[in-house]
Amino acid sequence: MEISSAEAAAWVGTFMYPLMRIGAAALVAPVFGNDMVPLQVRVFIGVALTIAVLPAVGEVPPVDPLSPDGLLIAVQEILVGLTIGMVLALALNTAVIAGESIALAMGLGFATMVDPQTGMSVPVISQLLLTIVTLLFLAVGGHLMLIQLLADSFSAVPIGEIVLDRDVFWGVAAWGTQMYAGAVLIALPLVTVLLVINLSLGVMTRAAPQMNVFSVGLPLTILVGGVLMPILVLPALPARMAMMWSEAYNTIGQLLGTPGIGG
Repeated sequence: MEISSAEAAAWVGTFMYPLMRIGAAALVAPVFGNDMVPLQVRVFIGVALTIAVLPAVGEVPPVDPLSPDGLLIAVQEILVGLTIGMVLALALNTAVIAGESIALAMGLGFATMVDPQTGMSVPVISQLLLTIVTLLFLAVGGHLMLIQLLADSFSAVPIGEIVLDRDVFWGVAAWGTQMYAGAVLIALPLVTVLLVINLSLGVMTRAAPQMNVFSVGLPLTILVGGVLMPILVLPALPARMAMMWSEAYNTIGQLLGTPGIGG
């Protein structure tokens, strides 16, 4: 039995094109795209997931991966995967933005540490909230929902179908505004209390300039923030993040032109 070069190229494309989409999503998606996960492990995860979802991929265009059309399909699949992973990553970073707002209000904006998940310097409050949110993501099966979403994306958006345009990229950028809105909802109760305390300290400073209010203000805001965060922020965090993740999956479906994929 002889296999022509065209048939061999088509077989390679049958595996490579899905790998491009899944691998790109795994590089930036929550948990899978974590910097603490070695690149070799992420590549292995991408290959393993591709093998697992290959039966659900459907028909793959018999295009040589090294041809101009094949390279165009590969770029498109990478962009689809990045879109899926980036939207979910932005949803998870809601906790980071909320933590930065709380840290600044508490006077802990200077207390930063290197986030092992991203390699960036973030306030310790952000690191705490991000760790909690990541554990929540795993606890509710978010990683399994991501795998299911990737598998469903091949039936909703077949390989080789052009779905990405300027509106999709603007949609990803617009989703960033939802990240900030969600962060405000998480941090607002505690930030409001701390704002009232800071305003009160400011009034006291104006009324009695000889008083050293600042020596009391910083310990007071740290104490109040530490006491009230488990009361005002943490209990509402699971519900807020569940809402963000639900909106993220719906947004992915809308961006790819298949609203049902996010349901």
